[in-house]
Amino acid sequence: MTVEGVYDAHALHGFAHDSIARGSKSFGLASQLFDRITRERVWLLYAWCRAADDLTDGQDHGGAMREGHDASAALGRIRALTDAAFAGRPTGEAAFDALGLLLTEVEIPRAVIDDIIAGFALDADDWRPRSEADLLRYSYHVAGAVGVAMALVMGVDPGDETTLDRASDLGIAFQLANIARDVAEDAAADRCYLPMEWMVELDIPPGQHMHPAFRGRLTVMAKWLSEMAEEYEASARWGARKLPPRSRWAVLAATGIYGDIAREVRARGDHAWDHRAGTSPIAKLGWVARAGWSVLRRPPQRRISREGLWTRPRIDRGHGAEA
Repeated sequence: MTVEGVYDAHALHGFAHDSIARGSKSFGLASQLFDRITRERVWLLYAWCRAADDLTDGQDHGGAMREGHDASAALGRIRALTDAAFAGRPTGEAAFDALGLLLTEVEIPRAVIDDIIAGFALDADDWRPRSEADLLRYSYHVAGAVGVAMALVMGVDPGDETTLDRASDLGIAFQLANIARDVAEDAAADRCYLPMEWMVELDIPPGQHMHPAFRGRLTVMAKWLSEMAEEYEASARWGARKLPPRSRWAVLAATGIYGDIAREVRARGDHAWDHRAGTSPIAKLGWVARAGWSVLRRPPQRRISREGLWTRPRIDRGHGAEA
């Protein structure tokens, strides 16, 4: 950090590295596989996402939520600081200056960042999905749009909508896995991302999905989530072939690591929430090796269709996402 609260590039890269090291061991490991320039840019974007998410929830790198937190005021602060980052003005906040630095190096349409902020707004409003389409829209805003931004950082052209759709699919797959894993934690925080229509279909009273009497039905919904996650994961794997080799290696490793979360939740059945599902260090290294081998081999030739998958809104790069 230099004088008067202005961060230099070296300090911002160090801050971003520390942020991902604290906030995501899985993605932090996968990010090491990028080439140096891409890796540092990925960290800058991650640092902004992490800080904005924490501001929304009143947390520090996903820790305990602070009592009396004003999510609406936090959302206004996120928007104001992000405005400053896009305008090229120092904010005095390392995470937002990290975004500002990134924007000097990579073209990320404001609409993509606004789509991510829309996800924070949904959480700030204590929003809950009524339908499967609502669930997928939420997953896009909190993770799929991040996947789009990450793809742009990796060098995908902003006009390559097909590849960006696949990047969105990867973020959606990650989020569906997280929702399946975190059902109990979300319930403890008075949040629920399971569609209301699913609850009605399985005859679970509102707010009662964690009751032991409904554990078998909750397991059914976790199975649905994991199966959906696998569909989006498969789409993203095929789309990754368009990335440079080092980026493809990192993305495929992360895909396997996060995919194991959904697979473990499904395999545990009624015991999925006895303790937090995750991927072991050995399994993570296994995915790093398998991803590296897949990059060395000839890319898959059989096209994986996106037919039937939810598709992100198209972006008018001058005015934001289409309604």
